[in-house]
Amino acid sequence: MTTVDGAFTEIVQSYLSAAANEMKATLVRTSFNPVIYEVLDFGISVYDDKLDLIAEAPGLTFFLGANDYAVRRVLDYYGRENLKEGDVLISNYPYWNGAHAADATLMAPVFDEDGKLFSVMLIRAHWMDLGAKDPGYVLDSTDMHQEGLVFPGTKVFSDGKPVQEIIELIKFNSRMPEHVLGDLNAQVAALRTGERRLHEILKKFGRADLEAAIAAIQTHGETMTAEALKSLPKGSWSAEDILDDDGIGDDPVPMKVTVTITDDDFTIDFDGSSGAAKGPINMPFGATQAICKTVFKSLTTPHHVSNAGQMRALKVKAEEGTLFHAKYPAPTYTLWTGIVALELVFKAIAQAIPDRLAASSGGDVPGFMMIGTHPDTGQMFAISNNEACGWGASPDHDGASGLLHLSEAIVRTTPLEVMETKTTMLMERVELTPDSGGAGTHRGGAGVTRVIRFLDDGEFLTVVKKTKSPPWALNGGVQPAANRVTLFPGTDRERDVSTQRTPVKAGDRIRVMSAGGGGHGDPAGRSREAIAADIAEGYVTLAAAKRDYGYEPDA
Repeated sequence: MTTVDGAFTEIVQSYLSAAANEMKATLVRTSFNPVIYEVLDFGISVYDDKLDLIAEAPGLTFFLGANDYAVRRVLDYYGRENLKEGDVLISNYPYWNGAHAADATLMAPVFDEDGKLFSVMLIRAHWMDLGAKDPGYVLDSTDMHQEGLVFPGTKVFSDGKPVQEIIELIKFNSRMPEHVLGDLNAQVAALRTGERRLHEILKKFGRADLEAAIAAIQTHGETMTAEALKSLPKGSWSAEDILDDDGIGDDPVPMKVTVTITDDDFTIDFDGSSGAAKGPINMPFGATQAICKTVFKSLTTPHHVSNAGQMRALKVKAEEGTLFHAKYPAPTYTLWTGIVALELVFKAIAQAIPDRLAASSGGDVPGFMMIGTHPDTGQMFAISNNEACGWGASPDHDGASGLLHLSEAIVRTTPLEVMETKTTMLMERVELTPDSGGAGTHRGGAGVTRVIRFLDDGEFLTVVKKTKSPPWALNGGVQPAANRVTLFPGTDRERDVSTQRTPVKAGDRIRVMSAGGGGHGDPAGRSREAIAADIAEGYVTLAAAKRDYGYEPDA
C-alpha cells in the first residue's frame, strides 16, 4: 500500500478544501435566489469513491450532515454503476434526501483517467418553488405529495448536456421558473467547477497517493475523535422539550432525547418522542442524523476540517415512523423541529458538562416570508428571512447578541435592503431587545425586535416552533422570555401566533421578537460593574437590574 507523510497529507487536504470552496464561490456568484447568494442556504460536500466525506464548503450546518445520508441513499437507488462522466442527478425525495422537498440536491461523479469512479460531489440548495400546493413554505401539509414535485434520483444532465424533458418538467411545475432554473444552472456550474479542480488534483498527485492521503486524513479524524471521547464523562443523560404544534392542531408536540457516552461510542436516541405528526414537522432520518453530527463534532473535533472518520463513533437512533424518522408519506416541510431538537440534545449533555457548554440560544429561529406581486415589475416574489436571536451565556462569558442561531453556522440574515427592494415590506424597526437575555453570573445575549409595515397586499408567513416554552438556562441562570410573533400590534386584531400564513394589506404591521439566550450561573455572582455596563449599553433596563440582580444605582 502506498504511504505518504504528514506534510503531503496536509497539502492534499488543503487542495480538496480549496476545490469545495471554489464550488461555493461559483454557486454564490451565479445563483438567482437571495436565499442562496445572500443567506448561504446551501451545503456542498465532496466524497470519495466509497462515498466517505473528504471535503466540504460550509453553508447551512444541517445540509452538510444530511448530504452524507443522501449520497448513499440516492446512489443505492440509481446505481453507482450507472453513473457516467458529465451526468448530474437531482433528488429531493425527503426520506432519502434528508430534507424537505424544496431543498434540491444535485450530485455529479468524477472519474479518473482510466474511467474509474474517483469522487461524487453533492450540492444542496433551497429552491423557492417546485410545485407545492402553496407558494413559499408549506405550513399545513398532511401528505408529502402536497409539498411539491419530487425526484428520487433523476438524471437532469447526461453526458454534459441537459435532459430537456426534465428541465421542462421543472419549469412547468414552478411558479417562479426563472429563479428555479437559474439556481439549477448555478448548482451545475458549481459542480463543473469541482469537476475541473478534482481532475487537476488527480493529474497533479496521482490516484494512489491521493487515496493514501485521504485514508490518512480519515484515520486521523477517527483517532482525534476517540481521544476526545476519553475526555467526556461516561453515562446516560436525558432531556425533554415541546414544539408549539404540528401546524394542524394546537397541541404541543413532545420531544425526548437520551445521550449515552461510552469509551467507544456516542449514542443519541430519540426514543420517547412523539410518534409521526399529522402536520409537516416530521424529520427525515438523514436530517435527524445531521442534528446529531453537529452536536458531536462541536464536542469532539470542532477545530478540524470535517471528514468521514470523525463520525464513526456516532450512533443515532430513532424508530421509523416517529417524529425523528419520517416514513412515507409523512409530511416534512417545516423542519424547524431540528432547530429545537439541536438545543434539546445539548440540554441533555449539559447535565454532564455544564462547565463546558453554553445555555440555550434563542431556542428556535423565528422565520418569516412574504409572498406577493411586486408593483414595479408585476412579477411574483417570495423572500424569506431567518431572524437572529440571543446566544446562551457560557461558563466564562456573556452570550452574543443578535446572531443567527447556532444551528445556522455561517448562514446570514437576508439583508434589509434586499427585503425592501424585492418585496413590499418596509422595516420600521430592527433593534436589540432590552432585558431579553436571561440573567446570570454571565448574561444571555439579547434577541431582536423587528417591526414590519406592508406597502401592498400579500401573504406573510411566520415559521417558529418555540413560543410556548422558554429557552433553558444553566447552573442557576435565568430563563429568558420565549420567542414572540405578534400580528397587527396596537389594533383590535392584535394576537400572538407561531407558524401561520396570514393575508396582509397595505398599512398592516407585524412584530417579530426573537428570544434571548439563557443565563449561566447564579445572578448573585454577576459583578456590579458588569450590571452597570449592561444598563449603560442598553442590554438591561434599570428596572430589570433591580428585579434580577437586586441592583441599586449609586446615589
